[in-house]
Amino acid sequence: MKLLRLPRSKVRLGEPLPWSVRDESTRLLLSRGYVIESEEQLEELLTRGAFVDIEEARAVAHQDEMAAQERANLSALKRPQNLFSLWDQTAQELRQILGDQPESAPPPGQITDFSARLMALVDQDVDMALYHVVRQESAHLYYYGYNHAIHTAVLCLLMARRLQWPQARLLSLMHAALTMNLSILQLQGVMAEQDEPMRESQKIQIQAHPELAVRWLSEAGVTDGDWLAAIAQHHEHADGTGYPQGRADPCDLAIALRVADVFTAKISRRKLRTALPIQEAARQLFREDHGGPLSSAVIKEFGLYPPGEVVKLACGEIGVVMRRTDSVKCPLVAAITDERGQPSVHTVQRDTSLPAYAIVGSVADKSLVARMPPERIYGYNQLAPTAAASPGPASAA
Repeated sequence: MKLLRLPRSKVRLGEPLPWSVRDESTRLLLSRGYVIESEEQLEELLTRGAFVDIEEARAVAHQDEMAAQERANLSALKRPQNLFSLWDQTAQELRQILGDQPESAPPPGQITDFSARLMALVDQDVDMALYHVVRQESAHLYYYGYNHAIHTAVLCLLMARRLQWPQARLLSLMHAALTMNLSILQLQGVMAEQDEPMRESQKIQIQAHPELAVRWLSEAGVTDGDWLAAIAQHHEHADGTGYPQGRADPCDLAIALRVADVFTAKISRRKLRTALPIQEAARQLFREDHGGPLSSAVIKEFGLYPPGEVVKLACGEIGVVMRRTDSVKCPLVAAITDERGQPSVHTVQRDTSLPAYAIVGSVADKSLVARMPPERIYGYNQLAPTAAASPGPASAA
């Protein structure tokens, strides 16, 4: 039996426990359905050392996911489907393709088909794709691995296009991004939720995952050498300090994959840490890449204030960036407070090229937007935006 430390946030006082609680030696402490009534009782339990069976936690999470999906389906019958609902479905779809294949990979055609659908979704509205990458508060940490694969693939797509890579090369990179962590997708979710550093057993699995993913994909019928090489070498470094082989000559696709992988990981939250601000992640990437074409492509794609970034305007309002414009400093912003910082009933679009609405800086406290539906920010109810409402990507300053 593998155990996962019981997170305080998962226990609801006065409600039945969804799983049994055990001590570190797997001895049963509390049966499923037991009701913890007080903070004192919970604190005593956590101090003693409380754990849950990982398989039982997965089963409960799956039940919750299915119930949430059923609620979403019922809700979808009552309102038009929009792009954000399609984005919300991508992680579940990828999990169905990759997550139910223990010690094996799905047929490569399923991966290429998903990649094509993902590309089409990005192309409907690139700014909304970036919003999905930046604003991840509602994403369940247990499914971090699947969301991270999608976010990395989106950045690989945008980065390769900005670098004008051939379509075949671009597709190889996207396929590699979606499958680079094939053998540790569930482990990534466990690690994102745990409130302690990486364990030695987990480190061993992490070190082995590039070669294991390549083996599984090869056995499933993948023959694209660029796809496989990118995965095999995406944790190697030019100074030879990477893994699994300590190579000093990783291929170009592997280097690009590592850049996208690391950048999207840094701007994603974990139980043990908050997401790194976009600007700081960009600065670190620029230093590590020495201002090379890959870091420049990422920075130009996100812009100074990417969609989803929370900013303060000169008039005192707090807003969320909706869309990039031709100027990296002047995106279109949806104001979510008044000039005194009080939440607004309705969002109002602000042109930040106007002095009164100029951006004066990013806002560290994202709590106001954390529970706000993106549909409210965008005022978005149709399946696809009009051409007039979707400016092109930001250009370099």
